[in-house]
Amino acid sequence: MLVEIGSMTSLRAGQKIYDLLKEDDKVLFVFLEAGRSNDLFDEKQFGEYGEAATLTVIVDESDQTEVFDRVFKHAELHEKDDGIVSLNSKVISMSDIKTSETTSPER
Repeated sequence: MLVEIGSMTSLRAGQKIYDLLKEDDKVLFVFLEAGRSNDLFDEKQFGEYGEAATLTVIVDESDQTEVFDRVFKHAELHEKDDGIVSLNSKVISMSDIKTSETTSPER
């Protein structure tokens, strides 16, 4: 089964995590989106807004703990209260839905 690790961090930390994970064989998908946040970070580059990153990582559930711990560590959340990391364990793909539809009994 696939799981999603999501993270909102500073853009600096998000880019560092993305660069670390994009070549990792255990990571099936990693996506980084940059934006601005006015409530999550102390550092504000744009008046009341700071650069932020939303990171999405898809891994097999057997690798979730190792990859989650790496995201947490490189986001420096063990040192600063400056972001969030979440684990979503119910990730399905369109092929899962199509397979389910073809194997379910007709009504």
